[in-house]
Amino acid sequence: MADPTPAPDPARPTSPDGTYLAGVRAAIDRAAASAEPLRSGHTGAAEEVLAATEAAVEGAGPDLLALSHALHAHPEEAFAEHDSVRAVADLLARHDVPAQVGVHGLDTALRASVSAGQGPTVAVLAEYDALPGIGHGCGHNVICAGAVGAFLGLVHALRSGAVGGTAVLLGTPAEEGGGGKELMARDGAFEGVDAVVMLHPFSYDVAIQPFLGRRQVRATYRGVAAHASAQPFMGRNALDAVVAGYTGIAMLRQHITPSDRVHGIVLDGGQRPNVVPATASAEYYVRSGEPATLADLCSRVELVLRAAAAMTGTGVELEWDRQPAYLPIRANRELAARWTGHQQRRGRTSLPPGVVPETLSGSTDLGNVSVRVPAIHPMLAVSSPGTSLHTAEFAAAAGSQTGDRGVLDGAVGLALTALDVLADPALLAAVRAEFQEAGGVMDVEEFLR
Repeated sequence: MADPTPAPDPARPTSPDGTYLAGVRAAIDRAAASAEPLRSGHTGAAEEVLAATEAAVEGAGPDLLALSHALHAHPEEAFAEHDSVRAVADLLARHDVPAQVGVHGLDTALRASVSAGQGPTVAVLAEYDALPGIGHGCGHNVICAGAVGAFLGLVHALRSGAVGGTAVLLGTPAEEGGGGKELMARDGAFEGVDAVVMLHPFSYDVAIQPFLGRRQVRATYRGVAAHASAQPFMGRNALDAVVAGYTGIAMLRQHITPSDRVHGIVLDGGQRPNVVPATASAEYYVRSGEPATLADLCSRVELVLRAAAAMTGTGVELEWDRQPAYLPIRANRELAARWTGHQQRRGRTSLPPGVVPETLSGSTDLGNVSVRVPAIHPMLAVSSPGTSLHTAEFAAAAGSQTGDRGVLDGAVGLALTALDVLADPALLAAVRAEFQEAGGVMDVEEFLR
């Protein structure tokens, strides 16, 4: 007689079913097989200039991989990336490029620039903050080393006289929730910049992947304390208000668009069960794919949280954006098409929009830059399909040989894309025209007011 199926351990959670994700991966594979990559109608830089720049990046390869490994082995969290930013500055110094650390109002921000003659200005962005507990589970070591490599490639092209213009490397702290790029933007970091390029590791190669805007709201409810058994009728329960708000948000989720997200935690629910809680609080992240839909969703969330106070007889204080909010990325297709072509020379197929579902998305402060300056944020595969960002598994991939390959392929792709902007006035004009058609420069601070 077969042994009965063992009873589940009541002390352990059940395992999520992977059927849906398996279906998503299969659908991506089918769509990718027939997808047409983005194509550019512009000339870009001359092939001999591209080849020389690619060779320069490859020549810096050992230094770039050493940087990636050092960051991976010694992760530092938001606004505390002191060793990481110093490692970047030291590498640049070895390549005869001076860098400033502690710029644009942030101790761990970095700026380096090299100019030659007349021409546009292109900025390459490096992130290097890690996550608590799992280190570089978002692969920022790959982002940083790839950005530094791209910048060094541009430095070679400028110093050789192959192109004119300015290349800027910006080290941007605290992407993981701290909004470093928004803080730097308010200090003028992107003034005079014509285009911004950066990459992000992922489980697929994607030229344009939607990233959601994100705002935060903290709801603090104030009630009246009372003995929870002897005189509960004399109290007003702040925890009830938190629960009512959380339940209301859960009901709201049925009536939002598929890519919208609202998720929260209880920060304070009282001290003891025999005291009606006089204060309690919760915090929510509110995400959406367009600035207008983000604003609408935030209004609906606020109504729910205020209604919870009304129904429980408590007061409520809502505090929006204790840290800078993140706007959705406005990706520039002209730049993304150049990236796609340059990834092909590295043996990669960068998928166009619509192949990888937009629901497989988070948020980033690059969105705040992309509505100020034309920008791209392509995704670069360093892990197996389906590996989620912000996990120990992705952290392992970011420090592996596939992560190393991503550093070099990404550095070349960013360098050559930026080089095209410096070399081809028609491309830059098309980039600017697309940006204007999409709405032009957005007043981020006014939008978030």
